[in-house]
Amino acid sequence: MIQEQINQYSLEIDEFSPANAAELEEFRIRFLGTKGIIKDLFEQFKTVTPEEKRVLGKVLNEFKQQAEAKHAEFKEAFDAESQTAKTEGDLTLPGEGYSVGSRHPLSLVRNEIIDIFKRLGFVVAEGPEIEDDWHNFSALNFPEEHPARDMQDTFFIKKNTGKDDIALRTHTSSVQVRMMENGKPPFRAIMPGRVYRNEAISARAHCFFHQVEGLYIDENVSFADLKQTLYHFVQELYGEGTKVRFRPSYFPFTEPSAEMDISCTICKGAGCNMCKHTGWVEILGCGMVDPNVLENCGIDSKKFTGFAFGMGIERIANLKWVIRDLRLFSENDVRFLRQFKSEII
Repeated sequence: MIQEQINQYSLEIDEFSPANAAELEEFRIRFLGTKGIIKDLFEQFKTVTPEEKRVLGKVLNEFKQQAEAKHAEFKEAFDAESQTAKTEGDLTLPGEGYSVGSRHPLSLVRNEIIDIFKRLGFVVAEGPEIEDDWHNFSALNFPEEHPARDMQDTFFIKKNTGKDDIALRTHTSSVQVRMMENGKPPFRAIMPGRVYRNEAISARAHCFFHQVEGLYIDENVSFADLKQTLYHFVQELYGEGTKVRFRPSYFPFTEPSAEMDISCTICKGAGCNMCKHTGWVEILGCGMVDPNVLENCGIDSKKFTGFAFGMGIERIANLKWVIRDLRLFSENDVRFLRQFKSEII
């Protein structure tokens, strides 16, 4: 008798599909309530023989679990619908917050540098990060014995001897060579990009970093044009009143060459660890394009002159935000990157 009832009710539970929460509540009262079907079956179960109890006990428990599972399934679904309707309908509830993203600090500085030079008429040029010996060294007047060609300074992909060498570019000057080879003066362009040097990683150095180089070639370009261009750049980037000085230097691809310093933006020239207590910080190298470089690229050095410069984006960012460890730029530490959250994408 009990077994027949369980079989009948079990089929009814399988086919049960309530249309709303009210029908589900009726189901609960009918099967799981204190005066429901399952309660009544357990009362009948007390009257059967011990032999029948061993069989029916398991069947009755499974039937109870079936009813409870069916009720839980639809209750969860109706509760979710009710919460959604409540949330969508009540405009006084607080909104769900979301995390605001930000640009990487190096991207912010890169874009700011590009914007300044664009206003001066410079265009943006790009080139490959894997370069041959000609574009990375030879065309730029690097002698064969120059230390930059050694294995300890450059990441070589294919190292033979001379023109067949293939390496990760050590500067974006290779983009300048490609521009001069494939076009005709005048040129006025900047070359932002990632470069690679075989250096030990520390707070002050990394095996890869980012540069922005610039090139201007035309007739009658002078060192005075170079100085005025870079002076304007510094005033735009760091603010009016920032002092500038040029110190003689040497680069294979420029002659004369100079390094440009600015008054320390952190201590305002008083002296600190960032400027090594000198009041000055070097931010870029520059000079007049060597005539040999012009001739290597098919440009008449007697008719055209030009200047070039290059700076590390990490160095500019260090001075802008007082970041003392270069490794922070490439570690993807969210705690560090969140400091720039005010710069919305």
